[in-house]
Amino acid sequence: MTSIEGSVALVTGGSRGIGRALVQGLYERGAKKVYATARDPRTVTHPDAVPLALEVTDPASVVAAAEQAQDVTLLINNAGASVNANFLESPVEEVRREFETNFYGPLLVTRAFVPLIERNGGGHLLNVHSVLSWIGLLGSYSASKAAFWSQTNSLRLDLKPRGIEVTGLHVGYVDTDMAAHVDAPKSSPEGVAAQALDGIESGALEVLADDLTRQVKAQLSRDITVMYPQLSA
Repeated sequence: MTSIEGSVALVTGGSRGIGRALVQGLYERGAKKVYATARDPRTVTHPDAVPLALEVTDPASVVAAAEQAQDVTLLINNAGASVNANFLESPVEEVRREFETNFYGPLLVTRAFVPLIERNGGGHLLNVHSVLSWIGLLGSYSASKAAFWSQTNSLRLDLKPRGIEVTGLHVGYVDTDMAAHVDAPKSSPEGVAAQALDGIESGALEVLADDLTRQVKAQLSRDITVMYPQLSA
């Protein structure tokens, strides 16, 4: 289990949506310092957060951020993109762009910060996934989130001996800009953030933040025609 009180956290994509709610929640639970990253750090509005420029797909930017945030003990990989490229029709470059942000980006950040967290006595990694990690409905987005889920599961094994716990957060529709076009019930960013931070503090391996996510996860062991009913039509 990880204590948030007194921790030093870094939240990628910390200027809006779930990221902004996580920054607020971390301070409410007693975090000593929270770095909130964004491509443009001027968009970070929390009065206590430490704005930090970061483009997760740019190795030089990741290295620069790590050099400025040497005291981190809690890393939250929240930044992501939603390209939703079609595997048959979209340019392959769009598929690659989705993977660069949603898979390689957090990998670069994790590799840069793990030595710091370990040096600082150990800590925690939270990776923000999606219910679409488990069902391929949005092309490259679903595939990139599935790969990210697998990355998290591997990192959990790799980091345990190094004193770093790993939690995966899976969410369905959240009331953020990314889901603004969706006409369906949505969770609040604050509610999702609270569940994620509860998971960190309790040592949860995974946090399933809503009913939709729990329902889809429960179907993974069932016949594939349950997940994709059009296959049996």
